[in-house]
Amino acid sequence: MRWSIALIALLASTAVFAAGDPAAGKEKAALCASCHGADGISPNDLWPNLAGQKAGYLVKQMKAFRDGTRNDPMMAPMAKNLSDEDIADLAAYYASLK
Repeated sequence: MRWSIALIALLASTAVFAAGDPAAGKEKAALCASCHGADGISPNDLWPNLAGQKAGYLVKQMKAFRDGTRNDPMMAPMAKNLSDEDIADLAAYYASLK
């Protein structure tokens, strides 16, 4: 029983960290805004809107660009140096925009 409680506490703390920090994401989003808009609404039909997207979807896509499993000549270099924390923060920020 004691191990179960410890495991649940550990998993819960990891889930909170993995959720990302929208405020930190906002600070990191300046470069993203040049294509995806300052408020996550792209000024150009070539690039998708990020505002209101599900955080899990954004995390998956940014990691795919970073890791090379999804290729795009514009996004691959942008995502290349993002840490897991950066990605979680950016995803939380854009998901928080409605």
